[in-house]
Amino acid sequence: MELGIDILSGCWWMFLLSAVIAYLLGSINTAVMVTSIVTKGKKDIRNMGSGNAGFTNVLRSVGKVPAIITIVCDALKCVVAVLIGAFIFSFAGTILNSSNEILNGELVLIGKYVSGIFCILGHSYPVYFGFKGGKGIVTAAALIASVDWRVFICIIATFLIVFIITKIISAASITAAALYAPFTFGVTFVFDYLMPKAPYSLTYVLMSTAAALIISIFVIVKHKANIGRLLRGEEKKITAKKK
Repeated sequence: MELGIDILSGCWWMFLLSAVIAYLLGSINTAVMVTSIVTKGKKDIRNMGSGNAGFTNVLRSVGKVPAIITIVCDALKCVVAVLIGAFIFSFAGTILNSSNEILNGELVLIGKYVSGIFCILGHSYPVYFGFKGGKGIVTAAALIASVDWRVFICIIATFLIVFIITKIISAASITAAALYAPFTFGVTFVFDYLMPKAPYSLTYVLMSTAAALIISIFVIVKHKANIGRLLRGEEKKITAKKK
């Protein structure tokens, strides 16, 4: 038995519950909150620097400590959302009367992707802050790490290589995002489907790749202004300040 529309349709309420919880968690935008606390409510990170409510802008506009708090909290909220999604979908096998461990494992992973995607949406369009948030890089990275550590290693390696060469965070983020779907397909197809006693079905490989593609496109589109500045050679580099 493999993943299919008929099986997934039986879990519709799990999709809805996971999506709502993850979106509300994602809407807790740390960059906005930390900046407001540090400046005693006088400034909004969305009106500072690049205008993005994310780690990089906090680092440039507010400081290192607020930036560290931002990146840690943005990652944690996605990890929590993913764990909740996995927990909710862990009951899918029972509801569907499935004793197939492979199918039940795939459903849990689907729950993780659903929660992760909606957490990213919440981060970028937070209901608590006028639907104006960040670009979702940190939350996306947390999702990748929570779902598949192998793909995460590929993404981090790509990010670091591009950043070391360019010193531009947006260039590294865009490149890593563009390669997320290919990395996901390659890793899951080779190690989770082709290998002897492969734990997952081809349907899962394709669905996980589709989820990765959705996230990749979303992150790249959110960086359209950065892409324009990169093409014009105007994007700022992250460099050590001279004493």
